[in-house]
Amino acid sequence: MNPKKILLVEDERHVAEGIMLNLQGEGYDMVVAEDGRAALEMYRKHNYDLIILDIMLPVMDGLEVCRKIRTELLGTVPILFLTARDTLEDKRMGLEIGADDYITKPFDLEELILRIRAIFRRQAWLTAPEKATDVYRFAAGTIDFKNFAVETSKGNFHLTNKECLLLKYFTQHPDEILGRDLILDAVWGYSAFPSTRTIDNFILRFRKYFEPDSAHPLYFHTIFGTGYKFTPRGESDHD
Repeated sequence: MNPKKILLVEDERHVAEGIMLNLQGEGYDMVVAEDGRAALEMYRKHNYDLIILDIMLPVMDGLEVCRKIRTELLGTVPILFLTARDTLEDKRMGLEIGADDYITKPFDLEELILRIRAIFRRQAWLTAPEKATDVYRFAAGTIDFKNFAVETSKGNFHLTNKECLLLKYFTQHPDEILGRDLILDAVWGYSAFPSTRTIDNFILRFRKYFEPDSAHPLYFHTIFGTGYKFTPRGESDHD
């Protein structure tokens, strides 16, 4: 099996060298970019299994790199922010524009390695073949997990990596009330997430894709004080 290829985007050379040496020791194939624009060009030309991305970078900051990968290039590669930007709002913004995890500096190397392993475990779960097909069909449309795409009566939509992970979790647990802690553990991991507000934002996106009337959902429900429920056949909150 070929080693996982990781693009590390870090402008502090001594930090980059330390991370590279340790992750190479874990068996990963490491490549380094020292500014955001160089990272974006490298991503356009090569395939990576993970991007470890600082925010405060020369030429183009990490948030803009992440945003361009997700919105302009429609990239689904997992992105882990590794940065000194440590406020709650920084973490929310990073995760909501498409990052899969967020670690603040100074960081523990063992924690970084564990987070990387967790990301790859979730990717393996996401890309594992289903019993019949990679396309899930339900009353509101189809979800193509292989191509990160949704088709509904409202049109076709491209999914981010995290949207795909969360949708797969819901489709594997239809008609069940799923607690927030279960979702955080399965899709993000507790320590990766500053609050449950971002789950709510994902639910709003899913309603935009699938619900005829987002204010009166039939498929993606918030169970106040408890969690969420996906009803593939459609079910009014008043049923």
